Amino acid sequence: MRDRLLVIDTATAACSVALFERERLIARAHEEVGRGHAERLVPMIAALPDGGRAARILVDVGPGSFTGIRVGIAAARALALGWGAEVAGYGALALVAAAALAENADFPALAVIAEGGHGEVFMQRFARPFRPLDAPRSLTPAAALAELDGAAAIGTGMRWLAALDPSVQDRPALPDAAHALLLPAGERSLPATPFYGRPPDAKPPASRPAP
Repeated sequence: MRDRLLVIDTATAACSVALFERERLIARAHEEVGRGHAERLVPMIAALPDGGRAARILVDVGPGSFTGIRVGIAAARALALGWGAEVAGYGALALVAAAALAENADFPALAVIAEGGHGEVFMQRFARPFRPLDAPRSLTPAAALAELDGAAAIGTGMRWLAALDPSVQDRPALPDAAHALLLPAGERSLPATPFYGRPPDAKPPASRPAP
């Protein structure tokens, strides 16, 4: 199993796993589940050859769903501990961009616009050959539309921009674990820690003054 790599992606509405051996894809599973990643992920990994056992694990660290990100990273860490495997992370928007740039040779650059919650979207721009032009940001759809300025864009947040401007094409796209090796090596070596892209929904209660 020393030449195998397991990829876990649960940061968005997709629940996706892939198993590589010497950089060759040998098994994958990909479902758009919305919610319920915790219930689907373990059976999906178990159904892979040898239960998905690998010497290295890659996991999507976000931005995306708070719950989905935590599910994926917790599973990756637990498996790494049990298998004695290495674990690293990659970005959700970067994976979507890498796949789109690989499939569309006419895109010199691309923005990924993803659902962000609270009426906002996550936005990050990329250029060819693959490189990020900025960091993921949480913006209002209007602000993202203004920054887009007619450039090519894809992602689950595009519907919000299309609602503001009918000339914008709604092109949804979700990360797929099977595309992980399209990312440059440097984009596959992030810390396996959550990157939420915005403050958490829940805030700790204010401390009470001492009596």
